[in-house]
Amino acid sequence: MPKKHANIRNHSAESSLFMRRSILVFICIVILLAILVSNLYYLQITSFKKYKTRSNDNRISVQIVPPTRGLIYDRNGIILAENRPIYSLRVIVRNTINLKENLKDLQKLLSITDEELQTFKSKNYYSRSFKSIEIKDQLSQKQVALFTVNQFKYQGFSINATLKRYYPFGDTFTHVLGYIAKINSKDIQRIKNQGKRSLYRGTHYIGKLGIEKYYEDLLHGKPGRRQVEVDSWGKVIRTLNYIPPISGKDIKLNLDVKLQLKAQELLTGYRGSIVILNAKTGGVLSLISSPTYDPNLFVQGISYKKYKALLESKDRPLINRATQGRYSPASTIKPEMALLALNENVITEHSQIYDPGWWIVPGSKRRFRDWNRWGHGMVNVNLAIEQSCDTFFYKAAYKLGIDRISPFMRKFGFGDYSGLDIGEETKAIMPSREWKKERYKAPWYDGDTISIGIGQGYWTSTPIQLAKATAILARRGNVIEPTILRSILSDSGTFKTIQNIQEPLVLKNEKYWDIVLNAMQSVTSKRIGTAHRAFTGVSYTVAGKSGTAQIVSIKEKERYDASKIAERHRDNAIFIAFAPFESPEIVAIVVLENAGGGSSQAAPVIRKLFDEYFSHPPPVISL
Repeated sequence: MPKKHANIRNHSAESSLFMRRSILVFICIVILLAILVSNLYYLQITSFKKYKTRSNDNRISVQIVPPTRGLIYDRNGIILAENRPIYSLRVIVRNTINLKENLKDLQKLLSITDEELQTFKSKNYYSRSFKSIEIKDQLSQKQVALFTVNQFKYQGFSINATLKRYYPFGDTFTHVLGYIAKINSKDIQRIKNQGKRSLYRGTHYIGKLGIEKYYEDLLHGKPGRRQVEVDSWGKVIRTLNYIPPISGKDIKLNLDVKLQLKAQELLTGYRGSIVILNAKTGGVLSLISSPTYDPNLFVQGISYKKYKALLESKDRPLINRATQGRYSPASTIKPEMALLALNENVITEHSQIYDPGWWIVPGSKRRFRDWNRWGHGMVNVNLAIEQSCDTFFYKAAYKLGIDRISPFMRKFGFGDYSGLDIGEETKAIMPSREWKKERYKAPWYDGDTISIGIGQGYWTSTPIQLAKATAILARRGNVIEPTILRSILSDSGTFKTIQNIQEPLVLKNEKYWDIVLNAMQSVTSKRIGTAHRAFTGVSYTVAGKSGTAQIVSIKEKERYDASKIAERHRDNAIFIAFAPFESPEIVAIVVLENAGGGSSQAAPVIRKLFDEYFSHPPPVISL
């Protein structure tokens, strides 16, 4: 009996324990179900919009469509900068099966270099696995065909076609067109500060120099958008919405391909530059700096080795000598000096001096020598320009003084930007009393003025400044800024650029222009003119002036002997000219570094350029 009661008690205890456990499990199940229902309610009701958006974000992708860059043409419609299709090998890493083996095979198949492979690995390390990464750029047609045939072996790999800038004339227009290259951190910061960051989403290139940079806003365009549906692997299933990009505007320049090619040919073997302007409009027909380089190297991504070679070259090919080269203008400024002396009544048309081959500042013993050691004898203003008599202008400059010379020369554009539509330009130096005091903490001396009288000393100018000054002479004081852009082309028509015509330079007597310009014509037409030999037999009339700019000083009793001077210390040869004399159409300036005399070296170059121009008259074309 006692045993029976004990069994009953044990059974009752087990039943009670089971019941408690069952109730506990039931409560846990109810709580879990409540949590599940609560979460379902939160997901499906409370946060429906939020997670629907996230789901769509995973399913729907917005792709930026970059705009097509505007094309660049010369004045006759010849293309100078175009967009060519290029092909690149890309991969989405998460879609590959055996990345390492695939890369090994493709390296042999498509001649992928170790450097390109290393660059890819670096990109892959910092990139997301579902993003497309470039492995090799600039694939040839043969390489594209080889990959296409074998593409089934390489899951996740694909050929991507894009448009890339190409300059068909290579190094011929580099310093005027500039180039585009990949956007860097400085570019990003700059466009952010300008509030243009949204315009460059999906774009990898931007104008870096020249016209490409100056007219970036015109050439770039605006990006579009493509909304697509993708699967879980990121593959596009269909396009849901498409907003096309707005292409950049095509532009036409004043440049003339034939003249530019001729100028490049004539500069072969020289360090120097040539600028040719339309005398009537200021349009830049040719602007070239030598030596030069191929801008396509920068578009494709120049190697460090090649860039270092350009950067460290003693010939400085990266510098645009036409707008950044600073040279003593030498005797090319004697026409302007003569105008000022006439205008200030320092000389008259009939004033004469005797030139024994030197001149001494009153009260001193130092002799300022003429280039002709025997002198020119009795000289008036016409002969002084015609024969480039230094002594005449030493005396004229001394009487004028720097306080009258400096402001007058600034009216011709010296010491300031020319107004050319290009970013790479220097002001050079038009010295003054104040300038020297600020720069050297020293007073201005009479000897400083004497050197200025023949375009030497502290005075420096750029070829584009000399071209502008020569155009002002040819236009008899009418000032117009040189311009590269001719017109803007768009779907709605052609827009002519607005020229910035400045206040004219007015003299006290218009006759002074005739005196000086007639003397410039004598330089090329009379037998005693310094450039007569270079222009013998021309079928057109020319006015010009030579300049031989001294690089290193020669002691008073020494004579210049090029054979005893290092090549890079020899004189620069300069020549300015315009033609036809009666109704100027074309203005040109040639600078040849360390080449010697302006009349003997630079003048023949301008003769050949003018022959090219007048033997092939430019066609009458609409803007």
